[in-house]
Amino acid sequence: MAIFNAEKLSDIVKQCIENKPKAQKELFDILSPKMYAICLRYAKNNDEAKDILQEGFIKMFKYLGQFEGKGSFEGWVKRIFINTSIEFYRKAQREATTNSLDIAENQPFESHILSNLKVDDLMAIVQKLPAGYRTVFNLFVIEGYGHEEIAKMLNVSENTSKSQLFKARQHLQAIILKRNLK
Repeated sequence: MAIFNAEKLSDIVKQCIENKPKAQKELFDILSPKMYAICLRYAKNNDEAKDILQEGFIKMFKYLGQFEGKGSFEGWVKRIFINTSIEFYRKAQREATTNSLDIAENQPFESHILSNLKVDDLMAIVQKLPAGYRTVFNLFVIEGYGHEEIAKMLNVSENTSKSQLFKARQHLQAIILKRNLK
């Protein structure tokens, strides 16, 4: 979004509110790479990320007229996509059968292992986490929310949030260690 000044962006947003397809396409083109990256962090694969992205843009365009100009526009949009990702997770939880996924291994984890990973590799590993682990991990580690906030967002207890983060970290460590042993 840095290539557009605030006035140009404001003009595009006004045109989007007026339902002008050309402006909607332009805003989509500006925002989609960053918002897709957010969706991908919460999704288990590219297809799921694209579904979340599409749903997020539908919501963004629907509520665009409600943006009051307080704070950054990108922050407002980012919040929509995070919330859409959380809603996607909740829906999947309701539809899923109970899954017992306590496969984390209790092996010591050495931080130098991470230095061998590329960002894309780490993202692919995070995507392999079970939905609950992945969601809490992203909200806590990437987005910077506290356990109290996460608990409210996901309608779980703070202890559940802490437990999910702990298990996510164990799971990631197990995957990375297993991968480095090959």
